[in-house]
Amino acid sequence: MSLYEQIVNKQEKIAVVGLGYVGMPLAIAFAKKIKVLGFDLNKDKINLYKSGVDPTNEVGNQVIKETSVDFTSEEWRLKEAKFFVVAVPTPINSDKTPDLGPVEGASIIIGRNLSKGSLVVYESTVYPGVTEDICIPILEKESGLKCGIDFKVGYSPERINPGDKVNTLEKIIKIVSGMDENCLEEIAKVYELVIEAGVYRASSIKVAEAAKVVENSQRDINIAFMNELAMVFDRMGIETKDVIEAMNTKWNALKFYPGLVGGHCIGIDPYYFIYEAEKLGYHSQIVLSGRKINDSMGEFVADAIIKRLVIANKIVKNAKVVILGITFKENCSDTRNSKVGDIITRLNEYEIEPIIVDPIADSDDAEKEYGIKLTKLEEINNVDCLVFAVAHNEFVSMPFEIFEGLYKDCPNEEKIIIDIKSILDKKKIREKRYSYWSL
Repeated sequence: MSLYEQIVNKQEKIAVVGLGYVGMPLAIAFAKKIKVLGFDLNKDKINLYKSGVDPTNEVGNQVIKETSVDFTSEEWRLKEAKFFVVAVPTPINSDKTPDLGPVEGASIIIGRNLSKGSLVVYESTVYPGVTEDICIPILEKESGLKCGIDFKVGYSPERINPGDKVNTLEKIIKIVSGMDENCLEEIAKVYELVIEAGVYRASSIKVAEAAKVVENSQRDINIAFMNELAMVFDRMGIETKDVIEAMNTKWNALKFYPGLVGGHCIGIDPYYFIYEAEKLGYHSQIVLSGRKINDSMGEFVADAIIKRLVIANKIVKNAKVVILGITFKENCSDTRNSKVGDIITRLNEYEIEPIIVDPIADSDDAEKEYGIKLTKLEEINNVDCLVFAVAHNEFVSMPFEIFEGLYKDCPNEEKIIIDIKSILDKKKIREKRYSYWSL
């Protein structure tokens, strides 16, 4: 009987290692069909899951309460599983080089608890070669087993879009790969249990690894192009959104918009490609240029804020600036690698300590990541400048009159609005003679 058949018959378990924005929804989905062990080193997170709380807001508390996932932070319990899915983060170091610490750590833990006949699938984003050249040797060393004989390995890049309630896990085609044909088919059939959109069988593990890095690098480059245009159009006195709307009337327009590019995928994955390319003697030109542009956008926005404050005759270091949103994207509580942090850092250079409002962000994570305490909107008053940084539904649907009530009692020309995501009705705002700027 194959491992797949044993899993379907609930004679063997799947273990999902890493229960964040990627691993947790995957564990939940699998648990509807088979036995699942959900493992994470973070005991506080595990306790939240066990008590029916979803700190990621990806599936909701009710789903967590009803799931059959067996949540644990006890490493030894991984011995109960034969099919492992690694969904730990792969961040970058301060020098922009890959930080493989989490994926190496997960490999060590799995290796210590690996048994013959097991299959390990990595979902963490890496550059081509990491699974075979770095992870397999760790698994072999820790387990004392031989890859290809005692256990097998595959790679299936995660494609979950945090905060997206439309393009969910089940509706996104899953790329799968394996070290040999039998391994590939086992992995494909397991994922087909939950992926309604179907799976794509990549020709090799390296191809699957590369596909993930490239798809995010492609988006990064396209957004960088729009960001560069936005910086030039700002000097020309042209509204970038107006240009894009005109351009998008053509059938083959790509419909990308300028913005802050952060998070744990698009803002990080290109550096994995750049790192491996340079190791092979090739200095990236397009990908690296795109990263430089996107990494500079926080400072560009902050400088636009300062310029508006000066034009409005504000004393810059005494100005009260409120930033709406700290997460890396809308309707998502994840604050990791949010480029709003770059805006804050730049404003700090001008001795401005902005107030941050975000009803969705995890307050503990925000304080740990950026050293800030979140403020509730109802506590805000006497504002000089409102910065709409993240397009949370709560901000988009809020009547503008509520925001109007937050400003100081002064002429509208001195009330500044920075609309990074262009979510406001600029015509209405300008009719009121507010000082308005958008990216």
